[in-house]
Amino acid sequence: MTVAVINHTVTRTRDPKELLNAVAPRIGHLTANVFDSGMTVWDREVALLLRDEVMVRDLAERILANAVMYMVASMEHPEVHLGVGKVVDIGVHQVILDTPVYFALCAAYNGGAYKHHAPFVQRRNDGTVVRTADFLRSVGFAPDKELWDRDGAECSPCDSKVPDSH
Repeated sequence: MTVAVINHTVTRTRDPKELLNAVAPRIGHLTANVFDSGMTVWDREVALLLRDEVMVRDLAERILANAVMYMVASMEHPEVHLGVGKVVDIGVHQVILDTPVYFALCAAYNGGAYKHHAPFVQRRNDGTVVRTADFLRSVGFAPDKELWDRDGAECSPCDSKVPDSH
């Protein structure tokens, strides 16, 4: 008698909205400012993007999702040289500027250590953006092709060679 074992592997895409909302219990600074609206962390960051940078919610959510993918991947995989283009960088900067949320993100995904953001002045044109999108797919994310392709060759000028920086 032959028994065939069928391995049903389910590939699950990591959800940036879930990852960002999961940091809420770790927010320990200025909690009244962060939670006074009753919004989720995700909705707060989208609202801040809409207030300052982006005109429509759909685009704000797309930018934020890809920024969270990048930040989480850069924290979980500091050995990999990653970078974003101008559009996704809008979302990265939004989260970093909301320091209580960024501290919580670092606590959750960077082993509790703060991850610095120390960009160079000049942008790089070395294909890092395209390689980053490929890497994000390899670790279970679904990067927005349109956002990553837009700046495919021109990368944000982050110094990821410094161990605690992206």
